[in-house]
Amino acid sequence: MYPDIETVKQALLKENFISEEDNAAAEAHARDSGEYIDYLIREEILSKPLLGEALAEYYGVPFYNLEAKPLAVEQMQRLPNELARSSRCVFVRENDVAAAVVTDDPTKLDLQSLSAALDGKRIQVAYSLPENITHALAEYRQPLSVRFSDIIEQGDRVAPEIVDEIIADALSHKASDVHFEPLQASDVVVRFRIDGTLHEAGFIPKEYYENILNRIKVESGMRIDEHLSAQDGAFSRTFEGGGTTDLRVSLVPTVEGEKLVLRVLSSYIQNYTLSDLGLSATHRQLLESHSRRPFGMILSVGPTGSGKSTTLYALLKQINASDMNITTIEDPVEYKIPRVNQIQVREQAGLTFARGLRSIVRQDPDVILVGEIRDQETAEISVNAALTGHLLFSTFHANDAATAIPRLIEMDIEPFLLASTLNLIIAQRLVRKICRECRASIPVKADSSAAVFFDTATTLYRGKGCRVCNNTGYDGQTAVFECIEVTPELTDLALTSPSSRELAALAKQQGAITMFEDGLEKVKNGITTIEELLRVVERPIESQRIVQRSPS
Repeated sequence: MYPDIETVKQALLKENFISEEDNAAAEAHARDSGEYIDYLIREEILSKPLLGEALAEYYGVPFYNLEAKPLAVEQMQRLPNELARSSRCVFVRENDVAAAVVTDDPTKLDLQSLSAALDGKRIQVAYSLPENITHALAEYRQPLSVRFSDIIEQGDRVAPEIVDEIIADALSHKASDVHFEPLQASDVVVRFRIDGTLHEAGFIPKEYYENILNRIKVESGMRIDEHLSAQDGAFSRTFEGGGTTDLRVSLVPTVEGEKLVLRVLSSYIQNYTLSDLGLSATHRQLLESHSRRPFGMILSVGPTGSGKSTTLYALLKQINASDMNITTIEDPVEYKIPRVNQIQVREQAGLTFARGLRSIVRQDPDVILVGEIRDQETAEISVNAALTGHLLFSTFHANDAATAIPRLIEMDIEPFLLASTLNLIIAQRLVRKICRECRASIPVKADSSAAVFFDTATTLYRGKGCRVCNNTGYDGQTAVFECIEVTPELTDLALTSPSSRELAALAKQQGAITMFEDGLEKVKNGITTIEELLRVVERPIESQRIVQRSPS
């Protein structure tokens, strides 16, 4: 675990890793939110490696960046599992007289026990961040199904222990969702959504599933005697070295039983800033300039799970200041932002998007975020709020940026009102990134899908598959974007109730970049693959061959 905040401050200030002014700003922020380290990272005052260097200097040991230099499982297993986990340390290397280990708390190591386990060698200690130690220790774990069997054989507290094992595994794999799916046979499959795709994690015998269901229902505030209706809830988990993780729970009845999905709301998801999203310089400049306008609407469009809300949260963090009154209405409130007034929709109590938005307008806001425009009433109030001197952000379901205006017109929003209020429309999709640990160059073959867009002299990249990426070749996600800025010419066209094709054509004439073109740039730069881009983004009819630039 991280040392106490006072210790972190001393470590950072002693060697000038941060300034007194930055420390004062972080302290002021921490008084409201309790976030000191997260604030420094989020505001890009400090990077994780620099934090690790500072704490390593404080402890008087070298820093070992486990994230940049992950260890092979066979290498770590030189130190016995139980000792590694109880000491929160992992084996790095050895020679004839000494062995090196890395830990997140050098003050608590039992050097004598470590030396005895490593043939009496002298122990050299290095420091790594707690989350990286936790991730490394997870490599000692056996597959989930094997651990389920062990827990069941022991016969004690089966449901709580299985739930804890699943959540801990989900965090170690940086999963965004955990699915419990009853099958026709006697098992329940557990699947993790990692980087946008689902992977089987293990199977639970069905006879134990009811207790697991009831455990999660109780923790998340659901009714355990209700089996035929959909339910929603939430709960939190605290793990050693990993902080607190919030989980949102959705339950629906299926013909095979009740299906659970846990949405993981962890810090590895919520700390995104604009610089993390994958925006090109042009797109980032557009978002930053329009987010500082005094009124109007910025819409983020795309299907569920395309990262729309993350983009708007990053925009809010960018403009959040002590002289701003920012209010949101969301369903659900996924991430809490300090100094932002966030309202949870509660339809059972009559607090809908539309009613909540009416109340927000009377709260003297500067900026309003509407979690989603779902119906005509919410759309009308949103447009009116933008007309009356407020800057309004919202998400909207549309396939691309040009489709948003015709869809809003179909919801009976007058074209002249849209023309007066819309400033910017952002559309996006998430694509998987090539794993940096196993990235390799590949030529473009004449008969490949890449040959449609690149000539055969071009060098592209792919992941070969390794331990870091679970042999998928991909690790992490980024977004591909398109942005339509509502110019005077687009405003004039919007007054004629145009089709999405007409709007897209005019935007293209004015220099707009499509999602596919933005994706091709990311393929050229070795960030993703053409196969991944074609999987996620619809290929345009008029495909143009483009020329490779070297990866950044």
